[in-house]
Amino acid sequence: MRGPLASGEAVGRTAGFVNGDVSFWYRQAGLPSARRPLPGPREYDVCVVGGGFTGLWTAYYLKRARPGLRVAVLEKEFAGFGASGRNGGWLTAELAGSPAHYARAHGRQAVVAQQRAMFESVDEVIRVASAEGIEADIVKSGVLNVATNAAQRRRLHEELAEARAWGFTEADLRLLGADEREERLRVAGALDATYSPHCARVQPARLVQGLARAVEALGVDIFESTAVTEIRPRRGGRPAEAVTARGNVRAEYVIRATEGFTAGLAGQRRQWLPMNSSMIVTEPLGEDVWERIGWAGSELLGDHAHAYIYAQHTADGRIAIGGRGVPYRFGSGWDRRGATQPKTVAALGRMLGELFPAAAQAPVDHAWCGVLGVPRDWCSTAHVDHATGLGWAGGYVGTGVATTNLAGRTLRDLVLREDTALAGLPWVGRRVRPWEPEPLRWIGVQLIYTLYRAADRRESAGRSRTSGYARLAGLISGR
Repeated sequence: MRGPLASGEAVGRTAGFVNGDVSFWYRQAGLPSARRPLPGPREYDVCVVGGGFTGLWTAYYLKRARPGLRVAVLEKEFAGFGASGRNGGWLTAELAGSPAHYARAHGRQAVVAQQRAMFESVDEVIRVASAEGIEADIVKSGVLNVATNAAQRRRLHEELAEARAWGFTEADLRLLGADEREERLRVAGALDATYSPHCARVQPARLVQGLARAVEALGVDIFESTAVTEIRPRRGGRPAEAVTARGNVRAEYVIRATEGFTAGLAGQRRQWLPMNSSMIVTEPLGEDVWERIGWAGSELLGDHAHAYIYAQHTADGRIAIGGRGVPYRFGSGWDRRGATQPKTVAALGRMLGELFPAAAQAPVDHAWCGVLGVPRDWCSTAHVDHATGLGWAGGYVGTGVATTNLAGRTLRDLVLREDTALAGLPWVGRRVRPWEPEPLRWIGVQLIYTLYRAADRRESAGRSRTSGYARLAGLISGR
């Protein structure tokens, strides 16, 4: 049975592989041409801080709705540099956080509405990509989540029962029979698997770069190599303001769309925790390997471990697989331009071989990592404060490729003061307490993932129920 993501010998070969700098997705698609930095102080109707999916979708929908709006996007590196161009390529409708957290404040029907909006967001991204001529290897083939031990199997069935309790049917999530499971994808040791159609494979760098081009074509100014150090609210009759070394940008609304990099803004150190996630991708696999694995439908693959993995069959015949690795760096720090630790590369390679023995000797071609934003209650949020002129969205906890689209449409409606169904979703205006100060923050996160990995080890060794270690980790994490 599979163990947790931890140090160990790699399965396959890693000599000569690329580690960090950019993700494999950018190595495949090519880096974009540099855009100009902010030339000096400017004034706009809306200034978006952050050039990833959240910022670009927000700018896109605002300009589509009101072509006359003056909109700018400020980006420290280049548009799509962060998680938007480094993720696992899952365009998934998964709702970040616990539905019960949202329901406590807004009721069950509001949670169902939010989940339905997430389902629609997957299709909306695909629609826009088609309309804008964005080629991003998109295949809406759904997602399989497998269980490879008895405890995982129990959680899989509990998740299925919970979906039914919320009113979701087999059209949204269903248990696969053994024959269909094996026909779709042969995972070593799989005991059960569920399937949801609400997920698509994407090449994220191509998607985010295509979106950036579409945004520019609408007349949005994207300024790169422009680091925002502080966001200031309206005061004394002056508009909101984004502070940069190249000059300040004043706007009626300043939208924070910085996700895992939010801690770098003044006063935001404890707002969202930057969680690190790592990936590897193999060299293209031979036809004989694919015959043994299956996976002809290009479904996305996840599991029910606590230190879970996520994987995709790439358009050019590789396996890309990711997991948490080193989840958090002291002081809300970030990776160094995507480099990931050798022990994490080794662990991901080992997990790849355990899932797919036929690919155990496949050379690793590239490894990288990135950061995602995690609120204290692990639930996403979107908000616009009309008194201060400040807005934000984020805290996607790894589900951002689709959730950012919902965020962009929601922020559009909130900025324009439109009373829509999106503006009334339960994540709008959600506020949670900040993360603990250091060193408590670092100690807490290390403890959480130490417990999760210990739980995975115990469950892989034959424990039939979810380990108490995992339950304790859940209490500490606030999930």
